[in-house]
Amino acid sequence: MLVFYYDGTFEGLLTCIFEAYDKKLFPGNIEAKGRRPEDLFAESIVVHPDSEKARRVWKGIRQKLSVRNQQLLYYAFLSEDEKIEIKIFRFVRRLFREEISIETDFGDPDVLDVVQLARKVKKEGMRMMQFVRFRQTKDGLYFCGIEPLYDVLPLALWHFKNRFADQPWLLYDLKRNYGALYNTKTVEEVVLTSHEINRQTGQVNENVLKEEDAFYKTLWKSYFENINIKERKNLRLQRQHMPRRFWKYLTEKQK
Repeated sequence: MLVFYYDGTFEGLLTCIFEAYDKKLFPGNIEAKGRRPEDLFAESIVVHPDSEKARRVWKGIRQKLSVRNQQLLYYAFLSEDEKIEIKIFRFVRRLFREEISIETDFGDPDVLDVVQLARKVKKEGMRMMQFVRFRQTKDGLYFCGIEPLYDVLPLALWHFKNRFADQPWLLYDLKRNYGALYNTKTVEEVVLTSHEINRQTGQVNENVLKEEDAFYKTLWKSYFENINIKERKNLRLQRQHMPRRFWKYLTEKQK
């Protein structure tokens, strides 16, 4: 079996698709290099990311997809599903081969998996936008740590960049150990090594928080308690709209 190894980025995956068509070598699997031990008995090719090749493939894919599904494969890729690379590759091969749309051909397991994973990622991205709560540190930086099910941080950046355009902030994925730092002009990827963050709760340690932050935290909790009508309390419905795994990041849920 032929295996393509790439750098784990979406650009790298698109480059793999380009190389497969260019060399007329179609892999049985595509793996991010270093994610798992390499198969010593498989023929392998290492593919290095190429922006121009990736751009050409992405343009071709978008031309074949409907307007509502333009980001379908990118969302599916962010799911980090164990076999997502080869599923996307087989999806793309059909996409380029067929004259009619395959987007709703759910009899094809690859199409079904790609569409379902993309929907889950999109939903998780929306939840992260809803449940993020920034805390202000003494140096004026607004920080929030979170652990989404999928790698949805890239999907949320545009939302926070627009909503908090005049404030420096750091949104950090604790599960994947990387974050996005916005300095009011640009967004940069960062990796933290500081012990000033509780990786279990995603909260900044109290000693680095600005004094006013404690005041606003109290106000927010008071607001939440006052709008929460005890007679109409419905924990089941609350958990449905606000999953329990997000509670540890919410100011109004802190003791």
